Amino acid sequence: MKQYHGLDKLCQSLQGWVKPRDLATALLADLQDCRCRIFGCIGEDDKILLATLHLLPDDLRYEMFDQRIDLIVAGPILRNDCVPLTYRLQGRAFAITGRCSMIAKVCGVDLYLQRSYTGVIGDIARQKFSIDINALLKSQKSG
Repeated sequence: MKQYHGLDKLCQSLQGWVKPRDLATALLADLQDCRCRIFGCIGEDDKILLATLHLLPDDLRYEMFDQRIDLIVAGPILRNDCVPLTYRLQGRAFAITGRCSMIAKVCGVDLYLQRSYTGVIGDIARQKFSIDINALLKSQKSG
């Protein structure tokens, strides 16, 4: 299940009532050097790093009309001895974690890896993320 981390810390730096544009500006700064790590599992070891994807230059954007941040990360697949199960998209303070899969329609998964995630060592995997600013604000108010 998708979880957000560090949102409280990120919002502490914002003064007064946090508006979508304020949160988006803070997130854009926080995610400038973000990376996404994809993990698998063998036996008891549930943190086997399969790939580290880094933000592509000029691929971090705020869509003001839809009030979302879009970004694309890419990087080489490092291991293929287990299937991808979890991910962590990490900025300086803000992070998103959850379950992932290469197979469509798997229950309990919030990120389906794009076709570029072939599972072949050395292949470059690309993944797009969209972060809904209004959903983050709602989770911040309810949390």
